[in-house]
Amino acid sequence: MRDGRRRFISSAAAGTAAVALPAWSSRLAAQGNEIVVGSIYDASGPLQVFGQAKANVLKFAVDQTNAAGGLLGRKVRIAAYDTQSNNQLYAQFAQQVTVRDRANVVFAAVTSASREVIRPILRRGNTLYFYNMTYEGGVCDRNIVITGPTPSQSLQIMQPELIKRYGKKIYVLAADYNFGQISTKWIRRIAADHGAEVVGAELFPLDTSNFQSTIAKIQSASPDFIINSFVGPAHAAFYGQWAASGMKGRIPLASQTFGDAGELTLMPKEITEGIIICTNYYQDLDTPANKAFIERYRAAMGPEHISPLAMNDYVGWQIYTTAVTKAGSVERNDVLKALESGIAVDTPAGRIALDPATHHCSLDMHLLQVRDGRYQVLRRAQAVPSTELQGQCDLIKNPNTNQQFEPKI
Repeated sequence: MRDGRRRFISSAAAGTAAVALPAWSSRLAAQGNEIVVGSIYDASGPLQVFGQAKANVLKFAVDQTNAAGGLLGRKVRIAAYDTQSNNQLYAQFAQQVTVRDRANVVFAAVTSASREVIRPILRRGNTLYFYNMTYEGGVCDRNIVITGPTPSQSLQIMQPELIKRYGKKIYVLAADYNFGQISTKWIRRIAADHGAEVVGAELFPLDTSNFQSTIAKIQSASPDFIINSFVGPAHAAFYGQWAASGMKGRIPLASQTFGDAGELTLMPKEITEGIIICTNYYQDLDTPANKAFIERYRAAMGPEHISPLAMNDYVGWQIYTTAVTKAGSVERNDVLKALESGIAVDTPAGRIALDPATHHCSLDMHLLQVRDGRYQVLRRAQAVPSTELQGQCDLIKNPNTNQQFEPKI
């Protein structure tokens, strides 16, 4: 058990020894006929377990495009930067990729906090931005395209099922920044809609790794189930501590984020058994398109685990290249018009359509439970729309909107 946990935690910690890219290491931008893609991710630092996988999948996708003749017959070049899980570097590199590299599009950010650091910089620079993460929902901004699931796609499927199975008392654990804070509001909102209640909620800094006092509070509150919105290797320590406490078989555990760093394969079975998630992709998805993708990826990149967060970058690239091809141009306004004309792509994660009014995607969602080290499918839902912004965000009618809406509770 200890060895399994050590492998998982060290997979993130090892990145801190990586050599960071120099601040001005990227070549001067868009020379000749190249199309430039900015890639700004945590290739080292505490969150590299997420960021490096996303950067790798983006590289694979771009390499495939170049091998097929490029985009609009032009070579695509990635201007890649390692933020070392430092939001100040996110700001620096967002400015650099916009001004110096003159990127045509940017794929960037792991946390919602880092997204909100760079989003206004890229908006001011008129540089199209793809955010390819599970997130807390609510962003209404014409300059951003979001490919990951929101609470209306994940929590709205998972939470009612948990209430039906286990009861109406919920305990919430979450990361203490906008992702965890707003996700907790959605959990409260969905609970109220289904006659349930949150009997306890705790939010933790990303470096918190000791949860003994929290486990005692959970025991005292006696909830029917737990939902966590944890982020990063430090928070992953909860799973082992929860199992060791003897509470694992007594109170069911669900998560918004479990599996995003390959926890299913990196943690011992006795720790992961029974955890419930709702996700738009998992590596063992049994479809011809996904099997073919995994085979191609492993042949090119090795036996790396493909998380839903990494797959979102592949999806984002497919959406972007489809829009560019339709527009016949990489100019931002031309691409935006194409994106807002009704884009749908067939991907390893299923058929995904972009909503022109909100720049969010309809996704196939999978309610899963860990059984004997594998995911067991509890329910599937196809083409689930992101609905948080309905009635609040219409980027066709109001293209200058720049706001993040939150749930009313």
